[in-house]
Amino acid sequence: MNKRPIIIDTDPGIDDALAIAIALYANELDVKLVTTVAGNVGIDKTTYNALRLLKFFEKESIPVAVGADRPLIRPYEDASYIHGKSGMEGYDFEDPTVTPIAENAVNAMRNIIMESKEPITIVAIGPLTNVALLLKVYPEVKENIKEVVMMGGSLTRGNKGVMSEYNVGVDPEAAYILFHSGLNITMVGLDIGLKALVLPEDSEEIKTMNKTGEMAYCLFKTYRGGSFNTGLKMYDSTAIAYLLAPEIYEVVDTYVDVELAGSMTAGCTVVDLKGYLKQPNNAKVCIDVDANKFRDWFKESIRRCN
Repeated sequence: MNKRPIIIDTDPGIDDALAIAIALYANELDVKLVTTVAGNVGIDKTTYNALRLLKFFEKESIPVAVGADRPLIRPYEDASYIHGKSGMEGYDFEDPTVTPIAENAVNAMRNIIMESKEPITIVAIGPLTNVALLLKVYPEVKENIKEVVMMGGSLTRGNKGVMSEYNVGVDPEAAYILFHSGLNITMVGLDIGLKALVLPEDSEEIKTMNKTGEMAYCLFKTYRGGSFNTGLKMYDSTAIAYLLAPEIYEVVDTYVDVELAGSMTAGCTVVDLKGYLKQPNNAKVCIDVDANKFRDWFKESIRRCN
């Protein structure tokens, strides 16, 4: 079976940790590179967390490249109030035994993409700063990018601002660059994450599966993305689920733009489902998910891990 080569651009992050775990152990995926970006916590912490995760999963041969430490234009705002001071509070990870590669994330992404014999999929589960820089500095990479699957944006309301989801809202200019790039884009947004819950009984089942399940359970107890007692939102894993189980989603082709100028709505993803803007479609957007099938998929995916 030909594995799908992917780059994971990430800001770990508790929900990132589980998305990365699933991707690393999926037989269908070949993780070529992990790039880090300032998001849930600062760049030093997201990079350290990525290295700690690869150590935990015994996958330290996968290179980690350090990316942007701030958005393109706007002041940086983290989400440590959700993920804790370190970004992955609740589990005592071992220190990594490797360091990031010398190349920065943008150059590393460019090299992996241009040298790949088959088109690369970028899975962006943090702010889109690195992706935007890549497309602006090295536009030639577009020829060998199969798709960008992003966890971010929203069909309705936000979780950073009234109308802005965090990953897009923290760097809306970067998201704007991506949506106007001409690439194949799939948006798995906040609305999906709100439905893709891990329920208390799932957490108890996951805890006893394996080392990854035990780690996940410990992280879940400190994660403020929902409630441990009523259901935790697995935002970033929904992007991996789109790659591995697309049949659980309802997806539409539509036009998406990003509000940059609104004093109250900057970072809003304008998803034009009705064609009011009379623009050609530029993205696939997941508009619904079968929540029960997602839970089953998530548990089975964790069961396959270390």
